[in-house]
Amino acid sequence: MNNMIDQVTVFLENKKGRLAALCRALGDAGVSMHAMTVADTTDYGIVRIISDSPDKARETLMEAGFRVTLTKVFAIAVPNRAGALADLLEALDRAEVNVEYAYCFAIEGDMAIDVLRIEGDCNIKETIEAAGFRLLEAHEIYA
Repeated sequence: MNNMIDQVTVFLENKKGRLAALCRALGDAGVSMHAMTVADTTDYGIVRIISDSPDKARETLMEAGFRVTLTKVFAIAVPNRAGALADLLEALDRAEVNVEYAYCFAIEGDMAIDVLRIEGDCNIKETIEAAGFRLLEAHEIYA
């Protein structure tokens, strides 16, 4: 699929200090995080990161002993206003696109970015553009 970006995905042992160690490793390597989300279970957490340099983040974390992969996701520009995300998700629902998970982060001005992991092989770009949204390119995210 085109227009996908790399998300850093880390399987993190659910122990005191592990998240801080992850953040310190990235910080010491000069990797900036644009967004981070953590989903936890009793034994481990899944940390998802959008950064300015996903390859460098992956290498840094692997060298520090973390279990890390790069996951392909979509980044969609969404107006930073009430109801905009609902509009996007309803358009995807009408197109029968299954969203595995999503998270958002706001950036400058009146735009937010919605990160989506989509199930299956679908023509997401046409669906998003037809709904009045814009799929972002990697260089727009990593900058």
